[in-house]
Amino acid sequence: MRIPSAPTRRTVIAGGLAVALLTIASSAQADPLPARSQAGSLVLIGGGLKENNTQVYGEIIKRAGGPRARIGIITAASVPQSQDPHADDPETCSNSACNGAYYAELFKRHGAADAQWIPLDLDHVANADSDAVVAQVESMTGFFFGGGDQYRYVTTLLRGDRHKDSKVLAAIRAKLAHGAVVAGSSAGAQIASGPDMVSGGESYDALRNGSAPGYFDDPARLGYLPRGGFGFLRSGLIDTHTGAYGREGRALRLASDTGHDRVYALEENTALVVDRPGTQREHVTVLGPNGVAVLDLRDARARESNKGWTIRRARYSYLTDGDQYDPRTWSVRVAPGKHVLVPTATTAVPPSTDVFSSAANPDGTAYSFRATARALASTRGQDSATATTFETDPRFTVTFTKARGFAAFAGDGATAGTLLGLQIDIAPGR
Repeated sequence: MRIPSAPTRRTVIAGGLAVALLTIASSAQADPLPARSQAGSLVLIGGGLKENNTQVYGEIIKRAGGPRARIGIITAASVPQSQDPHADDPETCSNSACNGAYYAELFKRHGAADAQWIPLDLDHVANADSDAVVAQVESMTGFFFGGGDQYRYVTTLLRGDRHKDSKVLAAIRAKLAHGAVVAGSSAGAQIASGPDMVSGGESYDALRNGSAPGYFDDPARLGYLPRGGFGFLRSGLIDTHTGAYGREGRALRLASDTGHDRVYALEENTALVVDRPGTQREHVTVLGPNGVAVLDLRDARARESNKGWTIRRARYSYLTDGDQYDPRTWSVRVAPGKHVLVPTATTAVPPSTDVFSSAANPDGTAYSFRATARALASTRGQDSATATTFETDPRFTVTFTKARGFAAFAGDGATAGTLLGLQIDIAPGR
């Protein structure tokens, strides 16, 4: 079996948002500026897309035409064959060509009429301006960008310091504008970013040292590309693998440093589905077993002192399967079947000592940030909880607070699922 490029802790980020209330919309919002009826859609997955995720694969195929779907597979974020020591072994290879074949087979298995690898990678950069490859792109009804390193997509499909579209990217952009679906996982979702796309970094180093424009060999250093990625989604920064790799901290720091007020922080094996991206009627739905965090920095305030970096009054909302979001009004419509959570737990929330699931902690647990947030939501009589970074010098403390406007929802039982408007403060300590 061909194996797609494994995600690394080096590859993604998100951004931040702020304190504005996320409300539950009970009716559709009026829109004075109707979008083009032919605008397409995005299906952005936070990485770790499982072969048996029929919900997400099915959504991509449905939007590409159902049984008539023709999916173009782009895997230029993977290493090319020339750099893969296992290129000749179909069982162990992990390069652009064999990963393209892997995804093509998966899409056909899930019901697409056809799925083809688009031959683009670091070994075939010239193909991005090939008329024959453009013709292949134009015969497709949908596209899927695989994972790896999003900077390889920049190198392969964009031209020059001004990031001018190659012919192939221009053709994909035109297809999106006229109704096609563009999907991607991990780096393939990250490359949809507009300005200030993350290029790497870990949460603790981001909080301690801040961000810098560029692409760095040090995987812990928070870097970003000011000109961004392909710009398919501009209503917020994008992060991927967020809870699994504890990227909430770097997302908040990057958003704050670069002046963004919203981040879509995608979780693994779960999709952010965006209808009519870039229009006044852009609309978002979450699909999958995990969720998408929306970080809101509209009311957040950050400052640097001799003790370190601090941010206060950011907001964290965690949307789960079926929840809908309106970027223009910052409002959430919770999926039918979920009920307002009535907290029943009476034991105090235990303080996590590794809130960002540090790569340096051999005993670390993924999704620690989300776990603390949900535990607080489920606990009666407790309005705030704290968690700290694994690293010290300084050790950062994250405070979660049920501030005004906070709400939590559950599907079955009394376990928190969807969270809206939890206040987040981060401060250095000893």
